[in-house]
Amino acid sequence: MTRDNVSRNSFLTERSLPTHPYLPPMALLAIRGVCKKFLAEGKEMLTLKDIDLDIEENEFVCFIGPSGCGKTTLLRIIAGLEEATRGTVYLDGMPIGGPGPERGMVFQEYSLFPWRTVMDNIVFGLELRGVPEAERLAQGRQYLKMVGLERFESRYPHELSGGMKQRVAIARALVNHPRALLMDEPFGALDAQTRNTMQSELLRIWQEEKQTVVFVTHSVDEAIYLADRIVIMSARPGRIKDIIDIDLPRPRNRTSPDVNLIRDRILSDLRSEIVTC
Repeated sequence: MTRDNVSRNSFLTERSLPTHPYLPPMALLAIRGVCKKFLAEGKEMLTLKDIDLDIEENEFVCFIGPSGCGKTTLLRIIAGLEEATRGTVYLDGMPIGGPGPERGMVFQEYSLFPWRTVMDNIVFGLELRGVPEAERLAQGRQYLKMVGLERFESRYPHELSGGMKQRVAIARALVNHPRALLMDEPFGALDAQTRNTMQSELLRIWQEEKQTVVFVTHSVDEAIYLADRIVIMSARPGRIKDIIDIDLPRPRNRTSPDVNLIRDRILSDLRSEIVTC
């Protein structure tokens, strides 16, 4: 689904969603006709149905929807960690066939190696790629400084707060210079104050790095604060129900009348899914 051929306000039915996996993509990330089925207790369960979406270079896109609607599954398909049952995801016009350094992934649970220092965690991917030690340490320090942890390079994960661990995870993803940063509820386990701080820090890093960010969240407020576009998913099987452009200047006032109008629209969409699921 592209911006030109779908109204933002329409409910996208199965009939209106084109499935054209061979359409030459134009965007940085192009999702074409993606469906995903799982086996559960011997039965097939459809999790995602006919997902079509273009995500442009340097765009910040948030996915939001009811629990179980397939947001994380879609993100993992984009990351190459899972295969779609049908359909294709393209990066720079090439089908994604598995994980790769051009896509950085940040998870809610940090996924840091407890036996490695902060620096060693950040440069792990560079180490696997055979980057010389002096070069990877220089790059590691560059991103440690970017996330404000330059004084903690020799610390271990157990010595860090939750927010600091997530900064390390972001630096580890960015040090590989990915084309797209994929984030699965990265701030969901943080307290409200730390979460707000991390949201602002992420926007600063995004603006400095000029990254494409694909961000999954359950928080309507977080999505409005961060995103250029918000993609609202339906209840399972997950489809794209609505796309909302957030044409507000940054930093955004979380309680402004414009933000409240957008919040009400999203909550209305989500309530209708809870009622019908």
